Amino acid sequence: MRELRLADAPRPLRLLCLGAHPDDIEIGCAGTIARLVAAEPAFALRWVVFSGDAARAEEARSSAAELLAALDDKHIAVKDFRDGFFPYDGARLKEEFERLKGEFDPTLILTHAAEDAHQDHRLVAELTRHTFRDHLILEYEVPKQDGDFGNPNLFVALSDAQARAKAAMLLRHFPSQRARRWFREETFLALMRLRGAFCGAASGFAEGFFCRRALLSL
Repeated sequence: MRELRLADAPRPLRLLCLGAHPDDIEIGCAGTIARLVAAEPAFALRWVVFSGDAARAEEARSSAAELLAALDDKHIAVKDFRDGFFPYDGARLKEEFERLKGEFDPTLILTHAAEDAHQDHRLVAELTRHTFRDHLILEYEVPKQDGDFGNPNLFVALSDAQARAKAAMLLRHFPSQRARRWFREETFLALMRLRGAFCGAASGFAEGFFCRRALLSL
């Protein structure tokens, strides 16, 4: 599989992470973010979670604070949109995206996959594409009962330690989700193992993304 290097991308890196709910970003791409932080802790990051009651918002902030501890230039926001009702509050969500676009110009965006079966996830993905039309967008995947997995076309290899740290962090920071039958360490490790097999990662672990459009400069 052909290897591309983010190190060749324009600097300084400005990363925008978007998630509909607390834990979405961590489930989808915490390993990738951990790799970026370890490689270049001086980049700028904006982290936006669009919904979360008081308890879940605290989980989100705690998790992000640990994952991003080495970054100085970071801003973590948890909004108050109603879980499960994003499509019915689309105008207000669109306004949030437009405001964010005016405040921060990212070089890389990590967001939900457009084919995700969850209505909140899909709308965040759609608004990401429509708002940031000239940006590199990688769409992450979130396992759940809907059976909506696709076939990612871009992968980030993780070490064994990074993969296991991600799974442990999810269980540690999001106790409110432990009652969900799929929210298990073995679920997260199994998905990373499958994506690692698809891309031939040396460690056997990787995260998968959907890259809809990219320009290759030769």
